[in-house]
Amino acid sequence: MKGGRDLHLVGLSHKSAPVAVREKVALTTDDLKAALSSLVARSGVGEAMVVSTCNRVECYVYGESLDEARHFFLSRTIEAEGHLYAHSGPEAVRHLFRVAASLDSMVVGEPQILGQVKEAYGLAASVQTAGTFVSRLCNKAFATAKRVRNETEIARGAGSVSQVAVELVEKIFGDLKGRSVLLVGAGKMGALSAKALRDLGADRILVTNRSPERARSLARDIGATAEPWEGLTSLLAVADVVIVSTGAPTYVITRELAGQVMKARRGRSICFIDLAVPRNVDPACGQMDNVYAYDIDDLQKVVHQTHAARAEEAIRAEAIVEAEVMAFAREREARAALPVLAELRRKAEQIARTEAERTLAHLGEKLDEKGRRSVEAMAQAIVNKLLHGPTARLKEAAASGDSDLPGAAAALFGVEGQEPPRPRTPPTSPADAAAPTEPLR
Repeated sequence: MKGGRDLHLVGLSHKSAPVAVREKVALTTDDLKAALSSLVARSGVGEAMVVSTCNRVECYVYGESLDEARHFFLSRTIEAEGHLYAHSGPEAVRHLFRVAASLDSMVVGEPQILGQVKEAYGLAASVQTAGTFVSRLCNKAFATAKRVRNETEIARGAGSVSQVAVELVEKIFGDLKGRSVLLVGAGKMGALSAKALRDLGADRILVTNRSPERARSLARDIGATAEPWEGLTSLLAVADVVIVSTGAPTYVITRELAGQVMKARRGRSICFIDLAVPRNVDPACGQMDNVYAYDIDDLQKVVHQTHAARAEEAIRAEAIVEAEVMAFAREREARAALPVLAELRRKAEQIARTEAERTLAHLGEKLDEKGRRSVEAMAQAIVNKLLHGPTARLKEAAASGDSDLPGAAAALFGVEGQEPPRPRTPPTSPADAAAPTEPLR
């Protein structure tokens, strides 16, 4: 739409920035809430939402420009400069729809990203930064992702980061019979990976977490054994595959700790799969003999193997996304025309009513009640006939995506039309909006 507020997006992802940069802008839930509230408090910003996963951080702003979204990143680290991408208007809408449909994921077709976008919307709704526009936008994005999932086979093959991690371990060790897997943290991706490794023949699955309750709960869910966090060094000494996915902001597995562990293992190989952002395993660990250390970016090497099989389905999915982007634009233009129509009719009826009352006052008692009603009906009929053509034309323009006519009509007749203001109460509750999936950390 020309003029006024529009959707603006600034972000970085696994395609534009290495994990070393992404981890510097990743935010905890509490930090996100504060950042969202700060965003909408800035001049020119009406609504805001931030999608933050291990593979991307994207700031969506419904406002007057993308400057505030860019500031969101640069205020956290100047290293983001040069890695950021930006879109506005339909391009920003298209990007969100592609993200939700998993067309922009490291593993095209993986199902986790939709849940993460829903959680991002739920969080924004909970702090009242997602209003009328963002709500419509996200609901359309969710519907688009559902169409892609139902009408294509884009999810065929390895469909998640956890599955890719399992493929990587399988290539390193082959048969996992007689080997142990240690899950450090209670992240969903780590749990899925641990389950899959057990299916490959791993004899024992161990779980440790700073929260004993979460460790026991997860262990029950995946058929593993919960171990105390204080025994991490001893656990590392016996595990062959270590999947790390905690919310810690620093390294949980340091080079010094890895050195102690390798002495206890007497050189036996160990594989670290770091699914966390910020990273939980010091990359220097991978420089040690018989230590394999992979972070989230390393999984990209395995991802490429799934792209060819999904290329044809991705083309079909892109067509669905494009159709939905156009439909969203038409719906928005139609909504833009409605306030103009409503205000035009209100103004016309007010003029007609004023003139009818003036005429009736001049005639005084010369007209009976039936005559008075006839004058009022005539005034309303004139309004209806005069507005019939403009109303039909404005509706046609909205349906065809013509954004100029509503503005021209508003200027010509001296009326104003605008989208409804952001409500104080979120239109969709966070509980309804959030999917039952845990975001990648």
